[in-house]
Amino acid sequence: MGLFGGLWRGAGRMVKLAGLLVLAIVATIFVVRAVDSQRGPPLDPWHTFVPPELSRAELDRADLAAYLAAEDKAFAAVRTHVTDDLTPPERVRFNRYFAGSPIYPGRFAQDFNRTYVLEPEGPPVGAAVFLHGLTDSPYSLRHVARRYAARGFLAIVLRLPGHGTVPGALTRTNHEDWTAATRLAMREARRRVGPDKPVHLVGYSNGGALALLHALDALEDPALVAPARIVLFSPMVGVTAFARFSGLAALPSLFPAFAKAAWLNLIPEFNPFKYNSFPVKAARQSFLLTRALQSSLDRHMRAGRLTGLAPVLTFQSVLDHTVSTRAVIDELHARLDDNGSELVLFDINRNTSFEDLLTARADTALARLLPPAPRRFRTALITNAAPGTEAMVLRVTPAGSTQEAVEELGLAYPHDVYSLSHVALPFPLEDGLYGLKPDPADAFGIRLGNIAARGEYGALVVGVDMLVRMSSNPFFPYVLERVEAGLPPRP
Repeated sequence: MGLFGGLWRGAGRMVKLAGLLVLAIVATIFVVRAVDSQRGPPLDPWHTFVPPELSRAELDRADLAAYLAAEDKAFAAVRTHVTDDLTPPERVRFNRYFAGSPIYPGRFAQDFNRTYVLEPEGPPVGAAVFLHGLTDSPYSLRHVARRYAARGFLAIVLRLPGHGTVPGALTRTNHEDWTAATRLAMREARRRVGPDKPVHLVGYSNGGALALLHALDALEDPALVAPARIVLFSPMVGVTAFARFSGLAALPSLFPAFAKAAWLNLIPEFNPFKYNSFPVKAARQSFLLTRALQSSLDRHMRAGRLTGLAPVLTFQSVLDHTVSTRAVIDELHARLDDNGSELVLFDINRNTSFEDLLTARADTALARLLPPAPRRFRTALITNAAPGTEAMVLRVTPAGSTQEAVEELGLAYPHDVYSLSHVALPFPLEDGLYGLKPDPADAFGIRLGNIAARGEYGALVVGVDMLVRMSSNPFFPYVLERVEAGLPPRP
């Protein structure tokens, strides 16, 4: 008894010490974060105002008309409480909330922050629902949506709750709201085209996770609209480890004096169709969404139900600083049946004058990530014909095969671009906002894709890394080719 009692007391002391250590770590994070949050600019009206949105229960009862009516109210509230109430110092040229700004979305022929529907010519052959990324807007998938509409599809390009209005909206939005909005859009798609025509689901980044989660939920719930095809751009199947603990960063914001601790980034809002500022809660919700997705994938794998999942077409850059390329391959595609799914990978540019400056991890990413053939999905790798050559080729390996076919692509990396990025994939080089060679007719008051900023450190309101990140895709014509390959013939 004495021996066991001593062991029990020792274990108790260890538990107490562990508890004290955890408290010390949390206290340290609290203090460091509280002090750090006091730096930088103060919170602006677009950070503190939260426009009204439909609740999760209301989303599950609503149709698209009700959603659009609620959306109108949200944008009207932003106009009243933010735009019309700006102080003189806030009425600056590149503030998207200033009505006199060239980037004010309300001045454009179409405000791509809002949900919109593209009608095809003639009766639709099907419908497609488009889900944008976190802090993003319906703008990001407009080029793909237009191609769907040109091929006879009704395209519903959804604004997810908390997006398109003000960054402050994301301080109240949960990932369950996004999944409820996805269900709403899929119901609308089915209603508009009837029971016998295909409904596709297209997701970008965070929207990719939503698309997959909805498709998995539909395998279990016949009341949900199951997609006939899933198209993903840089899908958020897995995120960085930081997101798991990001919620701790907001702890000091429980006290009003440290309200800025609820934000990971406070950056001027000079992008008309995407938030620059990023609240801690948004990072936390993206992590919770990916955790729900991975839990669903695991559950379906154990039950053998992935067999019913629609074919998945995924476009993914080998280098991606936002989502895990390994998770896209190992946690998603490696688990799929041989059902016509395809993974398109964009390799780094192995013909740059600064290739030797790339890290070893970047240079060897492809070899580490892609498992050897045979695979249960078609793989198309876009890469240089050989190191040091400009010509790009497709290396295509069919599902279940070890035979690789090499095709000339007829497209190339610009000479000063070393890779694509998480954000680049759904945008052509000619995109007016993000393109490297923007179309002059596609004008939104600012061109973010071809900025070549040179000067001294510390002078800009954004980090230089934000300006050098590649934001358009020189291989976008091939993207459209692969998307169209899975569409029914034109009527």
